[in-house]
Amino acid sequence: MSDLDVIVIGAGHNGLVCAAYLGMAGLRVRVFERRSVVGGACVTEEFHPGFRNSTAAYTVSLLQPKVIRDLRLHEHGLRIVERRAQNFLPLPDGGYLLTGEGRTEREIAKFSAKDAVRYSAYQAEMGRVAAVLRSLVLKAPPNLLLGNFSRTLGELGKLAGIGKRLWQADGLKAAFNLFRTSAGDTLDRWFESDPIKAVLGFDSVVGNLASPYTPGSAYVLLHHLFGEVNGKQGVWGHAIGGMGAITQAMAKAAGEEGVRIDVHAPVREIIIERGRAAGVVLEDGTAVRAGVIVANSDPQSLFQTLVPREAVPSAVRKRMRTWKAGSGTFRMNVALSKLPDFSALPGAGDHLTAGIILAPSLAYMDRAYRDCVSHGWSRAPIVELVIPSTLDDGLAPAGAHVASLFCQHVAPQFADGTSWEQHRESVADLMIDTVEAYAPGFKASVITRQSLAPADLQRMFGLPNGDIFHGALTLDQLFSARPMLGFADYRMPVPGLYLCGSGAHPGGGVTGAPGHNAAQAVIADLRRPRTAP
Repeated sequence: MSDLDVIVIGAGHNGLVCAAYLGMAGLRVRVFERRSVVGGACVTEEFHPGFRNSTAAYTVSLLQPKVIRDLRLHEHGLRIVERRAQNFLPLPDGGYLLTGEGRTEREIAKFSAKDAVRYSAYQAEMGRVAAVLRSLVLKAPPNLLLGNFSRTLGELGKLAGIGKRLWQADGLKAAFNLFRTSAGDTLDRWFESDPIKAVLGFDSVVGNLASPYTPGSAYVLLHHLFGEVNGKQGVWGHAIGGMGAITQAMAKAAGEEGVRIDVHAPVREIIIERGRAAGVVLEDGTAVRAGVIVANSDPQSLFQTLVPREAVPSAVRKRMRTWKAGSGTFRMNVALSKLPDFSALPGAGDHLTAGIILAPSLAYMDRAYRDCVSHGWSRAPIVELVIPSTLDDGLAPAGAHVASLFCQHVAPQFADGTSWEQHRESVADLMIDTVEAYAPGFKASVITRQSLAPADLQRMFGLPNGDIFHGALTLDQLFSARPMLGFADYRMPVPGLYLCGSGAHPGGGVTGAPGHNAAQAVIADLRRPRTAP
């Protein structure tokens, strides 16, 4: 008989959030983490002596305020600062667009007075839809169980209620269009100038191996509008100490509630007894038992690797074979001897604290995607450069800096059978050269670099094919269909098994929402009188 109530597999941010809430409910919880450090892809690590950076996840906005409050993350050392400007788009012709509070409309007007006037209406419409959907993030979506008419009827009533709220918010038509159309088509309807469409459209390809003109990409754009920093909606910021400061605070919160976290403890298999999850077997053969198992893995790994094949229902096996997961992301961390100097806006300034987008138009982004499909990577790539040391001088030695390069698009695998071992450094050179074209001297300022292809992101952090969302945010993998119809409420098809990772609703990003929601499902089930099997 185990003295544990719950085992959580994986100490990524959602696993830590889930464990903390379960501990707060008085449950006995133990977390097993494969790596030597907690945090999953939300970590800060030294990649060169004296230079520390957020290795994978690199900026803050989507982290749920309720999670911050409930886990008292600020009391545990978390401090988030806002960018002094939100986005900086330098252009090849020497122009630029710099967005942020009090400056966006004025900057847009440099390119189109009409777009400057329309921008507030665009923000209002997107905001109405985002507000309704944001309110659904910390709730399980309607759980549509096909074949169970009475249960599904009640869940359809919940869907109707969501539709009513969108209608009352004057956002139903906009929501319908955003779910079925592309970001490019949406932005083309609103605006005429390329720079504002590029700045807004960039969010539709972040971690999404797609063109901004791919149907459904408008939702990915919307997904990135759910966030806020320090009470300001739609704002992006940085955690002082890097993204690892978030998960270190979460680990402290969980520890205060009695949660035990084991690192260097990879799980090999989930124990299934009498059709129910009953424990885990570690890589070293140690068996640990608990009444509930919560997985912070992606859905495919859960059902294709961790759960014994004979315990996986055939419908689940079929769904996991067709589950779409794969990122076009190439991630770099760079140590710099000095700040970059952009031709479009020379010298230091607020623009260097922003997300610096190197992709001048939606057409450029579309070509980048198509080139990736045909060639294996975009020879004119999309790069977002973020320099967190402009806001946090503890990440690098005095006078030096660190930069994050979030680059699109690259193929997770190559059709010709070659590997990322053969191409990684050539692609890294390309990314550095892309920045150099906008900021001459950047290449010479690079002291060292860490280059992470999709295969590296999978190997290091368990991101399937490098997918930061654990599965594409497409219409057939969202909301009630995430990870599959009938099991969108974090309860998996094997009794006693729950999913708390980004493959569950509402999806990826450093939100804490799947961890929060999965914990509520576990708590509710453990408080409910248990029926005989």
